[in-house]
Amino acid sequence: MDFFQEFIEDFETDDNFLLVAIENKPDVFQADFLSEVDRFVDSCYTIPHIVGAQSLTNFKYPIKTPFGINAIKALRYSDSLKLALDKDRILQDERFVYNLINEDGTALLIFLKTEDQIGMDESAALMQTMNRIVDDFVFDDIHFLGRSFFQNELAWMQKREVIVSTGMGALLVGFILILIFRRRTPILIALGSIGIGLIIFFGVLSAFGRELNAIAAFYPVLMLIVGTSDIIHIMSKYMDELKKGVANDPAIVTTIKEIGLATFLTSITTSAGFLSLLTSRLTPIRDFGINSAIGVMIAFICVILFSCSVMSLVPKEKLIREKSDTDWLSNSLNWVREFTLRKGNSIVLGFVLFLGICFFGISKISTNYTIEGNLPTGTKLTADFLFFQDEFAGFRPYEFILSIDENYTIDDYEVVASVDKLESYLKTIPEVKAIMSISGIYKSINQMLNGNKIDAYRFPSDSVEYKKAKKYTSKMPKQVTANLISKDLRKTRITSRIRDIGADDIKVISDNIDKWVKENIDDNVVSVRRTGTGMIMDKNSIYVRDNLLQGLGLALLVISIMMALLFRNWRMLFISLVPNILPLLFAAAILGYFGIELEAVLSIVFALIFGIAVDDTIHFLSKYKLAFEKSRDKEAALDVTFRETGKAIFLTTVILFFGFLIMLFSIHPPSVIIGTLIAVTLVSALIIDLLILPILIRKFL
Repeated sequence: MDFFQEFIEDFETDDNFLLVAIENKPDVFQADFLSEVDRFVDSCYTIPHIVGAQSLTNFKYPIKTPFGINAIKALRYSDSLKLALDKDRILQDERFVYNLINEDGTALLIFLKTEDQIGMDESAALMQTMNRIVDDFVFDDIHFLGRSFFQNELAWMQKREVIVSTGMGALLVGFILILIFRRRTPILIALGSIGIGLIIFFGVLSAFGRELNAIAAFYPVLMLIVGTSDIIHIMSKYMDELKKGVANDPAIVTTIKEIGLATFLTSITTSAGFLSLLTSRLTPIRDFGINSAIGVMIAFICVILFSCSVMSLVPKEKLIREKSDTDWLSNSLNWVREFTLRKGNSIVLGFVLFLGICFFGISKISTNYTIEGNLPTGTKLTADFLFFQDEFAGFRPYEFILSIDENYTIDDYEVVASVDKLESYLKTIPEVKAIMSISGIYKSINQMLNGNKIDAYRFPSDSVEYKKAKKYTSKMPKQVTANLISKDLRKTRITSRIRDIGADDIKVISDNIDKWVKENIDDNVVSVRRTGTGMIMDKNSIYVRDNLLQGLGLALLVISIMMALLFRNWRMLFISLVPNILPLLFAAAILGYFGIELEAVLSIVFALIFGIAVDDTIHFLSKYKLAFEKSRDKEAALDVTFRETGKAIFLTTVILFFGFLIMLFSIHPPSVIIGTLIAVTLVSALIIDLLILPILIRKFL
């Protein structure tokens, strides 16, 4: 990252562009079309934050004349005979194909240079003006690619995701609460608490200037399902007390003492799970962890202060029904308890086998993520991205910096020859396109000195020929070399783009290039180093794996300390952690078996799973501890735990399952994967809790 920042200071950012591709069938070599494109290029100079524009319609070849160096247009579309000649020439010129025109000649590319590090507001203004200009032209089709287009489209996606997830989440929670309580009053109390929490949460984010990002759609989902989970535990216990004939005030006191403490601890542990994301080096991931932890605690405070206060004031006949609709659930949970008593050894053996299957799946995890996999489905952004992938050079910058030895200068033959040598090698790699370097200047001059023949576009064959070309470099416009040579003249750049084939596959190509450089480039002349935003993105996959282990280790440590303080028993600590490590292994195994690449955004899965799954374990063990202290009988305590807490954790898991499946409505592929993965894994966490915890309790307590 430090070297990349130096690169930006020496040259410029490598994503300061907006590519515009305009299609025309059967080909672009039509005078009327080219005239319209030329007019469109001129219009682009009126767009805010655009500082330059290049296309085939304004590109000129250098030409030597008796009066000095002049230039002629690459496309002379006002003359049909010359245009036919230009067509053949351009489609054979490596400077243009994949850079300014596609291989079939059916689309022209306009390269618009933007201001460096353009922000969201500037991107919105740029694209708004661009869309107005496009409306004045009639083209077969037009495609965009670049930082400003990405930012503008992703901002729209983020707003859409938050609105959809909030709306769908509210409908789901309301529906589930109706199924559980069947009474208007408890449903209104629950929805009121969750709604207040959601409003306060977004208010807090706004007040502290917290920005939303691509995974912001999880905020309303988390607030809704975490808040609902807290309410179900609190309400279930309170209603159980009312059914026993206990008055409102004593019932609410008992509920807060027995369930409130456990719910507080689960909120703390869930927050700790999210805060483990602070170990990530990626700012969006850290921000997600902080924001989610804040949301969880706000949800808890709203449940305790609002729900408990209101419930204590409502007559019990408005809260409870005479006949319970969950007798079938109580009977089912009782059967599960008896099953763990009868088949304990078989269950343990089954989970040992399950563990082996998980480890095998984990061994198959890949980090070969792609940009395409993170783009919203069914949108113009993704369609345009794929168009540039197929027809041009794609988006991923692929930069090489050549630092010149102190014994040489930037225009020495040995230096430029080394640049050309590396550039020529890069051109043998099919995935690398749009390659530019200072050697191209000498190729153009060499072509000019040889009558502008097509095959004369080559690097001078020796130092004598090079010196002839060098005489003309000082006469070239300064902007030609401005972005290829550093300000101190000690570094030069080979800029290119590489197809979005996946981080691991790109690493293989990069390693091969590094090996070739070591064997073929004299480091006494120049030293070569790769950089660029593409490389920074690829490094993320390595950091994700390291940070994931660090974060989970920290979360385990923090939660272990909390468990120790709560239960004051190391055996209980062991029992509480074992069933919560298994779902993490299961989630990792799913990634491996289904070929889902582990990339930056997906790293939040494990913090989410651990932070939420541990809640059920805490509620289960807390209830068991209280029940055992009263009866001093393990089976009697387990029976009470299954009947009361078992019912609550089953219902909350159902809410969590369907709550995270809301993300199936997302157009952001990682969000869909995260939501589905968490939903499935939390079901496994419930099964593990109900089957493994009773066995561990009987064995170790």
